[in-house]
Amino acid sequence: MDEIQNPDTRTTTLGINLLPCGGGSIDQVAAKVYERIVRHASNLVATARSVEAEYGIPIVNKRIAITPMSLVASACDAGPEADYTPLAIAMDRAAKECGVDFIGGFTALAHKGITASDEALMRSIPSALDQTNHVCASVNLGTTKSGINMDATLFMARIIKQTAERTADRDAIGCAKLVVFCNMVEDNPFVAGANLGVGEPDIVLHAGVSGPGVVRAVLAELSPQADLGELADAIKRTAFKITRMGELVGREVAARLGVPFGIVDLSLAPTPAPGDSIADVLELMGLERTGCHGTTLALALLTDAVKKGGAMAARYVGGLSGAFIPVSEDAGMIDAVKAGTLTLDKMEAMTAVCSVGLDMVAVPGDIPAETLACLIGDELAIGMVNTKTTAVRIIPVPGAEAGAIVDYGGLLGSAPVMPYHTESAAIFARRGGQVPPPIQSLRN
Repeated sequence: MDEIQNPDTRTTTLGINLLPCGGGSIDQVAAKVYERIVRHASNLVATARSVEAEYGIPIVNKRIAITPMSLVASACDAGPEADYTPLAIAMDRAAKECGVDFIGGFTALAHKGITASDEALMRSIPSALDQTNHVCASVNLGTTKSGINMDATLFMARIIKQTAERTADRDAIGCAKLVVFCNMVEDNPFVAGANLGVGEPDIVLHAGVSGPGVVRAVLAELSPQADLGELADAIKRTAFKITRMGELVGREVAARLGVPFGIVDLSLAPTPAPGDSIADVLELMGLERTGCHGTTLALALLTDAVKKGGAMAARYVGGLSGAFIPVSEDAGMIDAVKAGTLTLDKMEAMTAVCSVGLDMVAVPGDIPAETLACLIGDELAIGMVNTKTTAVRIIPVPGAEAGAIVDYGGLLGSAPVMPYHTESAAIFARRGGQVPPPIQSLRN
């Protein structure tokens, strides 16, 4: 560990099964949700801090992930017009009581159809994210096996715009806590998509490592004459070390809490802090500016090397595990957008070879819902066809034009507003129905 410069563990996320909270009225479920979260997570932050102090390794974020709330609330039988905001408020109160930064799991699973509970949750998202500070929401809209639910995708595009309007006084910050997925995973420790899938234990602790700053420091010392194989080896060795460290820290926190340890998510997760940028890593690999020709190739090499090194280091790897490329949370990405080399189209290409997708991207608030649905659909298609997780966390900022800057502070950073294609895709978006799954889904 002494060989790693400025090491940290990005998150320890406690997963809590809330299915036992189902049944009764929404207010009754909300009370049970609050009680169960606080009962199991009240010692999370203190325990993580004790491990930090003993090992000298910061745990940057302490978080909670819960069972998708649409499943928990389905027993209420309240109908698609029900307001699930009280459930989000209960989650928020519990998160504040436990001292965590975020709680994920205000989630619906709508990849093949929309249940009454899914619809109620999705309709509640604008209100829920307006009235809470710690709650993150997510919706799964497609899988490789089922295809893409375009009815739900257009519906969610409208929900995203409503969320932006509800939080317009804060530069649409509600959308920064809302993500839509294709192939959502059940053990993701990173927000905004963190949730505890139905195949997980009752209580489990997952850890997310980070390390773009560590990788950057290693590459900065590498000879400019090193070939791509040597580059990949240096990244693999570094990923091995930071993953070993992350698993050690995560297992110790889990042991002290008396809960099972789950997985390590290997993802390189940037922050707005100088030197903690994926874009800086790509540029140290030999690119003049992120977004220029060669960026997708360099990102593919980086992601593959991280996975190879991390997989050797961890007993169980899960979550998303790759490289995140959020705009607002990465100072180098922001610079590339301002320089004009990084565009939405180039980011879409990059997401074919890394984790997640169009992440923390701000666009003008006048984007039509149909255009937004197709922008999301493009990203979901990459995930569906390539049997990988992709996602969109996009912020239509009311009143903002391309080139403006919105500042959220802290981990969420600041984002330049990026232009979108104004040609209409409305007829295509309104066709609705299910995009059929690709032929590679027939694997049984």
